[in-house]
Amino acid sequence: MSNLNVVGKPIPKLDAAQKALGRAQYIQDIKLPEMLYGKILYSKFAHAKIININTSKAEKLSGVYAVLTGKDVPKKMKMGFYKDNPPIKKDKVCSFRDEVAAVAALSPEIAEKALSLIEIEYKELKGIFDPEKAMEKESPLVHEYHKSNVLKLPWKLHYGDVEKAEKESDFIVKEKFKTTWVTHCCLGTSGAVALFDSNDNLTIHTNTQIPSLAQKDFLEALRSMGLENKRVRVIKPTIGGGFGSKLDTYAYEHIAILLAHKTRKPVKIIFDRKEEFKATSTRQPAIIYIKQGCNKDGKLTFRDIKMVLDNGAYTSWGATTPSVMMMPITSLYRVENVRYKAKCVYTNNTYSQAMRGYGNPQATFAIESNLDMLAQKAGIDRIEIRRINQNQPGDITPQGFKISSCGLSKCIDKVEKELKKDCKKQENVGTGIASLIHVGGGARIYKSDGCGVILKMDDYGKVDIFTGGTDMGQGLDNITAQIVAEELGLFVEDINVVHSDTDICPWDVGAHASRSTFVAGNAALGAAQKIKEKILKFASKILDASIKDLILRDRTIFVKDNSEKNIPPKSIAIDKLLRKAHFSPNGTMLMADYFYDPDNENMGKDFKGNMSVTYAFGVHGVKLTVDKETGKVEILDYIAAHDVGRAINPLLLEGQVYGGVVMGLGYALTEEVMHKNGENMNADFRDYKLFTAKDAIKIKAPVIETNDKYGPFGAKGIGEPGCVPTAPAIANAIYDAVGVRIKDLPITPEKVLAALKEKSLQE
Repeated sequence: MSNLNVVGKPIPKLDAAQKALGRAQYIQDIKLPEMLYGKILYSKFAHAKIININTSKAEKLSGVYAVLTGKDVPKKMKMGFYKDNPPIKKDKVCSFRDEVAAVAALSPEIAEKALSLIEIEYKELKGIFDPEKAMEKESPLVHEYHKSNVLKLPWKLHYGDVEKAEKESDFIVKEKFKTTWVTHCCLGTSGAVALFDSNDNLTIHTNTQIPSLAQKDFLEALRSMGLENKRVRVIKPTIGGGFGSKLDTYAYEHIAILLAHKTRKPVKIIFDRKEEFKATSTRQPAIIYIKQGCNKDGKLTFRDIKMVLDNGAYTSWGATTPSVMMMPITSLYRVENVRYKAKCVYTNNTYSQAMRGYGNPQATFAIESNLDMLAQKAGIDRIEIRRINQNQPGDITPQGFKISSCGLSKCIDKVEKELKKDCKKQENVGTGIASLIHVGGGARIYKSDGCGVILKMDDYGKVDIFTGGTDMGQGLDNITAQIVAEELGLFVEDINVVHSDTDICPWDVGAHASRSTFVAGNAALGAAQKIKEKILKFASKILDASIKDLILRDRTIFVKDNSEKNIPPKSIAIDKLLRKAHFSPNGTMLMADYFYDPDNENMGKDFKGNMSVTYAFGVHGVKLTVDKETGKVEILDYIAAHDVGRAINPLLLEGQVYGGVVMGLGYALTEEVMHKNGENMNADFRDYKLFTAKDAIKIKAPVIETNDKYGPFGAKGIGEPGCVPTAPAIANAIYDAVGVRIKDLPITPEKVLAALKEKSLQE
């Protein structure tokens, strides 16, 4: 690997200049001829019947082209995992974010005025906002047709004999932990522009993470409108952040489609910041009951976890986070006896969506906090207990995960070394540590986990990559370009990456589950290898050399030096070779396609199966101080060591880790979507306490390379892990500093002060 020319180099993002110069085209920048502007009216209640809607005044307003209510939405047009969410509600609203009407007008101002003229009569119903209370028999039902607020999803598993292991354990710690709503805070707000051609084929510009899956959803929407056998083209502008928020299709996209079809004009819907907070989805809150045990030697004997998850009013991908929560529950460290049960519960709160880590941060917060408590009870060093139980290469976990490579041991060693550099104990200063496991080689959630790539090479050695993979700011363009450039002996500037249009690009399951580097990278590598084979075959004839003696590097094909035969080295520039190939008799054009579908498994009914081809590991360590007078936590030092397989681009890798850690810091210390009876009370960056550049801390991001045999040039996915263990590392460090254990997020100064006061009373 040391002789690699492009892979492993810190090459800046390919689109950095475009973004810095303001030339990148975001959804906000798109403007089409005759375009109208759409606006959405939301419910005034968390739970209510809609008695009557009067839109006559809005319809008469000059400049208004269309007004829609629930009666204008086809009966079969539904969204979400359960298809329980119509884009505009007709008879009943179940949350404050429920859409009740929409308009299209000549300007956003006219559309906003029209909304104010719509008159709606409601009959308010009793709401339910606590998921545990929502499970009680006398609780009001969010959806009467379900006859229960508990979703019928089988989130439970049991491996080994938990009861027996518990009886045989020398030490046991049982605790309750709680996490809250946090949201993605993408700098680019959501939006869509929809238009139909004269044959009722749809083109929709939308900043989605899942263009191929969105295309399928929109095709279903057209069918519900009676538009059979029509085309849907999804064009993806530059995305100003995703983090999972754009992993599903939303009401605003379907409403844009309905308005565009009714008006026969392009319709644009763009969220402002307040709407982005209120009408997009959050990370799913969790109430976690955990019990872990170990023997006197520190070996984990069992893990028993129950969860209650707030599903909100409708079912999107947030309801499937228990499938990923199972991963750390069964497979973080060696633990043979595991039991897990989760209930997703309807409430009249906002519904939840996928968010970076996809359930792993919630589960890991409980596991790693509880593990520190167990180590203390057993009288074992908290780092040593992790080392005793650490995963190893070749392990098969109780859930059937096959650990191909594992750098957890090296991550523990690196973080321990950094934390012990200044080991002098200081008052109110503490250190904490927490580990992680996450998918690093795809994640077979759907029947396919694949990605397609098409490569086209011109006569001058320039390559166009048409990939199904989505770059949403994480740098996938760089990764695919570097992989292809390395394989074909080119420079990154020779590569152009196209990923923005379903009419041009192949199929892909979307940007999620830290899969893009591994899956899209392997797809790009496979296509490049096909092109390379054609180049070498033609070059061997021109250079009169065996294919095995040819090397591609620096835009040149070389023949290996054969000093024994005193043959001088021969070479040919790749552009010269390509023109010869093109213009020779029976000339050829260099194109190749490749579809990579990883050899991972859908989990069966018992939730057993190798979900990912390989797994990423990491350990975070933190040093902090707690002000006992204010309860404020100050981070002094942070170390985030990750097993990445192979760093394709160390610069972007560090950026991913830094971004993940800062997101994790917000999750741990400050961020919370505050709801009052289902209504968002802090829908702006003033009141939602997001970490900013002014809150930047010192972060070290040591890279542990294990060169995974399945990854492209040995790489694993690393997009999500950076935020997974941050909260427990901080909670553990706070306990080490001042002796109080905070078990619900965020860990605010008020909570720290309350815990310190309670501790002083007990003393």
